[in-house]
Amino acid sequence: MPLSLQLGLIYLISELLLTVTRRSRSRSGMKQDRSTLRVLWMVITVSIAAGVFVAVNWRAAALPFGRVLAIVAVAIFVVGLVLRWWAIITLGRFFTVDVTIQKDHELVDRGPFRLVRHPSYTGVLLAFVGFALSLRNWAALVVILMPIFVAFVRRMNVEEEALSQALGRHYAEYMARTKRLVPGVY
Repeated sequence: MPLSLQLGLIYLISELLLTVTRRSRSRSGMKQDRSTLRVLWMVITVSIAAGVFVAVNWRAAALPFGRVLAIVAVAIFVVGLVLRWWAIITLGRFFTVDVTIQKDHELVDRGPFRLVRHPSYTGVLLAFVGFALSLRNWAALVVILMPIFVAFVRRMNVEEEALSQALGRHYAEYMARTKRLVPGVY
């Protein structure tokens, strides 16, 4: 089985597990997702399919160092998934796959949230970098990462608006002292 397929299946199983177990069901929470979860799944599906198509059909964009690149791809993918799950575990009951604010929602600024506001998204984006690198094609890397990144930026905007409304000054102060995805950069 190709490495990219193995990584894709690991990611898919991980996300399906989250979707089944961590979708907000509570009537006490206020859903503010604005269909970003649905859009993310659509963008991810189309981007992955397009990236695989490009990798298979545009060999001129192949990346060198196949074996080394495969090792780097797996390492980045694993680091991304570990970071994502660390963030999810740190959020605990406040984590849902759809943007939902609980009535007793509180700011979580420990663990990876000390460094960035969206470590779960940093992790998932790293996992996609690893997956895209496993295809060993620079064009596939672009085709996969650009739309997915844009979809996550939209999701972060929706999430930050909801958290700002719910948590007010505390969240504004947190936003002022942390970057979104990469400490000290963005």
